Amino acid sequence: MIAVPESRRPALAAVLAALESARSIVLTTHVNADGDGAGSEAALGAWLAARGKRVTIVNPTPLPPVYLHLFSEPVELAEAGTAEAMRATRDGDLLVVLDTSERKRMGRLADLVDELPTVVIDHHPPGETTVSATGIQDPSASATGELVFDLLQLAEPGGEWPPVVAEAIYTAIVTDTGSFRFSNTSPRAHAIAGELLRRGVDPEDVYRRLFATVSLRRIALLRSALERLEADTEARVSWISLPRSVLEPLNATSEDMEGIVEYARSIEGTEVALLFRELPDGSTKVSLRSNGPTDVNRIARQFGGGGHIKAAGALIPRPLEEARALVLDAARKAVRKLEKRPDFG
Repeated sequence: MIAVPESRRPALAAVLAALESARSIVLTTHVNADGDGAGSEAALGAWLAARGKRVTIVNPTPLPPVYLHLFSEPVELAEAGTAEAMRATRDGDLLVVLDTSERKRMGRLADLVDELPTVVIDHHPPGETTVSATGIQDPSASATGELVFDLLQLAEPGGEWPPVVAEAIYTAIVTDTGSFRFSNTSPRAHAIAGELLRRGVDPEDVYRRLFATVSLRRIALLRSALERLEADTEARVSWISLPRSVLEPLNATSEDMEGIVEYARSIEGTEVALLFRELPDGSTKVSLRSNGPTDVNRIARQFGGGGHIKAAGALIPRPLEEARALVLDAARKAVRKLEKRPDFG
């Protein structure tokens, strides 16, 4: 059995107390849920439902189809704004926010934290709009799924879980660590993965679902993205720009964008990689990645975004060309500042 770190136990105990006292629980995550947000919701939701709780997932944006197989009855899925979602939030005793603690990342559900008692489970550093609530926020965790694993271990050491729980936690960890490639991968993350395999997770099946099945639309988008890949080798910054003129004919979704920034990141000598995506309203979504010590979370926060030191994002209310010029300037400055350090590689 994998022990829960002592430093996490008090906060996790407070989360458990809140969950135990609630009858009807609403789970949510950030806009454009990723594998960690969706996997953490699915795992916690299934475990709570097995304990007799009424559980409803209400997200600010629809769940990507690739994660839908993790959700099944008795956990309910309700699209924000529908009668089902309004019923769930009206009747709910507790709101659990997973994989974010920032109101602005909750989109149109941000006001729920004022209407319901709220618990946060998150592994991102606190931001400027952090929800004031009971919970645990531990950036040392490889993923929010790791914190959900610890929560369940604390509640029922070595206990049995509904079958989907292990796969959902594995999905959360494997996606947020880049299949155990990113710097947030820890010995403990590998140990937890081993425990999840012991509990029946099939890693080949998870890989096939998450990474080895793509649509023709995704291939067409990748071709267009690679045609628009640019690199400033002197500044050690690489980027891809995807305007609406490319995205709209393909009907490309947020899910289709997953991993595209990694092609810019893989260019030899790149310190910071960026993906710029023009949205239908004319604003620009930026994904930032770091290959070294550059803190892209700090860059993203200059534009109202956030995330991790090596992976962050921001939504900028400017056209693509303007947003790109601003972010590239900030990225170049950040790299130049680090280059002055004697230990910069």
